Amino acid sequence: MRIEPKIAIVILNWNGQKHLELFLPSVIATQYSNFEIIVADNGSSDDSVSFLEKHYPDIRIIRFTQNYGFAKGYNEALKLVEADYYVLLNSDVEVTPEWLVPQAALLESNSSIAACQPKILSYANKKMFEYAGAAGGWLDKYGYPFAKGRVFDICEEDKGQYDQSEPIFWASGAALFIRSSVFHEVKGFDEYFFAHQEEIDMCWRIQLAGYQIYSCPAVSVFHVGGGTLPRGNTLKTYLNFRNNRIMLSKNLPISKKLWITSARNILDGVSAWKGLLSGDGGYFLAILRAELSFIKWWLFYKRKSVFPVKKTGSLAGYYQKNMTWQHFVKKKTRFYEIVNKTN
Repeated sequence: MRIEPKIAIVILNWNGQKHLELFLPSVIATQYSNFEIIVADNGSSDDSVSFLEKHYPDIRIIRFTQNYGFAKGYNEALKLVEADYYVLLNSDVEVTPEWLVPQAALLESNSSIAACQPKILSYANKKMFEYAGAAGGWLDKYGYPFAKGRVFDICEEDKGQYDQSEPIFWASGAALFIRSSVFHEVKGFDEYFFAHQEEIDMCWRIQLAGYQIYSCPAVSVFHVGGGTLPRGNTLKTYLNFRNNRIMLSKNLPISKKLWITSARNILDGVSAWKGLLSGDGGYFLAILRAELSFIKWWLFYKRKSVFPVKKTGSLAGYYQKNMTWQHFVKKKTRFYEIVNKTN
């Protein structure tokens, strides 16, 4: 392993003073000799910046005058950060002292590995996987993301069933360890996404560029989740559906794009009507708005998105079947049931 590669832990903050107060001490207690903590503030209106200046004067602060969202916020911040590796860390994550070492060792051991994530467990119940990434992200053929330890809203208990470090499709933006050179090579996040699924899109582009994404279950972090937009929020629903459709359009090969897009029209319509018939009109409208926004993007704004630099890399963590059928029809609720892996 190269001696002490520099690691920049970059926390993107938006009105997250309470999270900084609670979780920043665990980050500061990190046991690694060559790291820097940076807080990039997305135009917060609370006292986040003054809190940092008063209590943590040695922490570097990058200030933006407006909320750029997750994607542009990190893109702009990382233009100003020099390090061998970036760690993109949510403000509502508790880490352990040794959390950087196994991840650095993994990437140092293989230059083809561009990024990884630790096991992400629930802060409220540290025996359970957490929604935002669990033990590593996968994607099904129709673009539905799931993870080792999380299928839709169902999270498994961590019993060591996913403790093998292996290639995955996407690493969670809640705690993303990534080579700085690769982040810039693939042009970072697609800023059109604003927030949600931008890390899946970037990891897809990274794989197409010939690199790998890995899980690193040797270390765990603990995530509160829903700190900015909780699950069930209509804006979150809108962004997830819109961005997912854009991601498919950008990254799928032409041979698959048309029929998968057509299938998604049907699947999204079923989901929307199911929500409406169950009394959730907001969910229905959010999906309808997402579909219209996808069409608008296709017609007028594609040039503003980041497309793959090439499409020759192979994909790991890609489920060749319909995960929604497996879950909702066949009633499979565990990752290993769906992908035929044993626990």
